[in-house]
Amino acid sequence: MTSRRAFVAGAITVLAGTLAAEAQQPGRVALVGLLLIASPEHHPIARAQLAEFRMGLRERGYVENQSIVIEPRFAVDKAQRPQDFVAEFVRLHVDVIVVTSTPMALAAKDVTTTVPIIAVVMADPVKDGVVASLARPGGNITGLTFLGPALVAKRLQFLRDVVPKTTNVAVLVHSGVFSEDTMRGMTEEAEGAAKTLGMRLQFVEARSPNEFEKAFAAVATGGSTALTVFPSPMFYFESQRLAELAMTHRLPTIFAFREGADAGGLMGYGTNIPRMFRSATALVDKILRGAKPADLPVEQPTKFEFVINLKAAKTLGLTIPPSVLARADEVIQ
Repeated sequence: MTSRRAFVAGAITVLAGTLAAEAQQPGRVALVGLLLIASPEHHPIARAQLAEFRMGLRERGYVENQSIVIEPRFAVDKAQRPQDFVAEFVRLHVDVIVVTSTPMALAAKDVTTTVPIIAVVMADPVKDGVVASLARPGGNITGLTFLGPALVAKRLQFLRDVVPKTTNVAVLVHSGVFSEDTMRGMTEEAEGAAKTLGMRLQFVEARSPNEFEKAFAAVATGGSTALTVFPSPMFYFESQRLAELAMTHRLPTIFAFREGADAGGLMGYGTNIPRMFRSATALVDKILRGAKPADLPVEQPTKFEFVINLKAAKTLGLTIPPSVLARADEVIQ
């Protein structure tokens, strides 16, 4: 009899725990603070990111302004630091904060150690000091990485495949955007690949869009005949301008993300960033159901997009080998 009562009591406890985990409190509306780099009203990339985020929430059963409310903020206003926006989210008592990029993740970490934070589009979150490890982040931050240093060598290989006679390649770098360890990791990956491919690298820096013209002039002076663009939030949002400059200077260029090819550059290879925002909603959902960021592994991409712009290739007088075209996920005519 005693064992039967224990069984029934245990079953009730398990059922109650299951129900609590599967449903939010009745009538409670979740509040999410979302910090984007640019305004969706003025920038198509930010518009795509917000659209994917909303789509992901809908796919998980959330109804905006009924079961969930998004409080969006845009860091385009240079008068306010990312920390200011995060502090505002804390004052609003949001349930979770979603930020864009490694610099924003570090800024958010400076403001709160208790409010759950999901950082989308991180380069190397361990080396950058955002999380303790990918498997067990620890603290109040988790998120998604685009594997910043890991794809650098592959981009140089694509340049070699498309422009086989190129031996002098420029590397556009946004110095200081990530930690010294992460920047060194990307540099070492590039140098190792260049040695294997018989290339000489010319590193040129740009810390703001105002320095783009100077950087491309340096490329011309240095004699480089192709260009690879290191990952950077600024470079990503300035894909249009960089693609235009690359074509003006007749530089076969591979970007860290597909947006460079979409904007008229030759190639892009990397993670689909807007879709990372849809994936981030899985972490939002888990946290709203009671999970702790410390226990949620940082998600790593399993698919990378290789995009080729044939119009750019024609303008540059290049013929893309069939073997390279066959590896492309998308070919822009």
